[in-house]
Amino acid sequence: MKKNCCFKNEKSKEKGFFIGLFSGILPHTFCILFIILSIIGATTATTLLKPFLFNRYFFYILIAISFLFATFSAIFYLKRNKILSFSGIKRKWKYLSILYGTTIFVNLLFFMVIFPYLANLDRTRPTKLFEDSTLSSLTLKVQIPCPGHAPLIIQELKKINGIEGVEFKFPNLFQIKFNPKRIDKLEILSLKIFQTFKVEMIKENDSLEREKILFQLYSAIEKAKKEGKYKCCIEPPCTMCYLGNWIFEDGVCDCEEMIKKGDLSKVCPQCLKGIKEGKCKSGLGVCPAL
Repeated sequence: MKKNCCFKNEKSKEKGFFIGLFSGILPHTFCILFIILSIIGATTATTLLKPFLFNRYFFYILIAISFLFATFSAIFYLKRNKILSFSGIKRKWKYLSILYGTTIFVNLLFFMVIFPYLANLDRTRPTKLFEDSTLSSLTLKVQIPCPGHAPLIIQELKKINGIEGVEFKFPNLFQIKFNPKRIDKLEILSLKIFQTFKVEMIKENDSLEREKILFQLYSAIEKAKKEGKYKCCIEPPCTMCYLGNWIFEDGVCDCEEMIKKGDLSKVCPQCLKGIKEGKCKSGLGVCPAL
């Protein structure tokens, strides 16, 4: 009985797909194992894998092995069919395209989708003890070989007392929230892991400096209130009038007087918004319904 050539071609294409799939997964084996073991809490097992992931060249070696495996598979396939030649490559271009295309596609899938998702699957979140306003934040750019190393960085950061949240952003950014009263940015940047994977700070938000500025601002407003210059109608008081961002002089608020006169057009937008949100603290006893 004569074999169906179409059926044979389909089988060879299917085989090329699975070999390409295996070749694409191969370089990510250690990263996949590390992520799975991290999620299930197998600390001892992750410790055994760490030396491989700490070697910054190990990943590139595996990528090379991936394409070498695909190439050896292609050579073996062509030789078995007695067409190991340039004309044989042209004849079996569909099979080779599927083989290498699948290898590349799987690598990109891991890089751009799977690893970024898995890295944040078990990410730390800020505890209820601290509001976001009391936390400082850093965005670090870490020279990791691939997103598969993100869980390794996150795990090392989670060990540090004072770090309240870590989130990974493709391709190599780590957004860190930390309590500045328990740890500072220099301690974070000097972690041992950043000696292997170079780090660069690209964004910083210092909540302590912000708190200091707000404290000074509200202290000045309280002083102006005692002097009779600041007649605000909400609590906490507006700041835009004090900063000179409304119709009154710098350091003066007369919004309460404007409400008394019924001239709401001269009440600052911050006070109007505060009244809508139920923050009315007017000496008049009542604020207009807005």
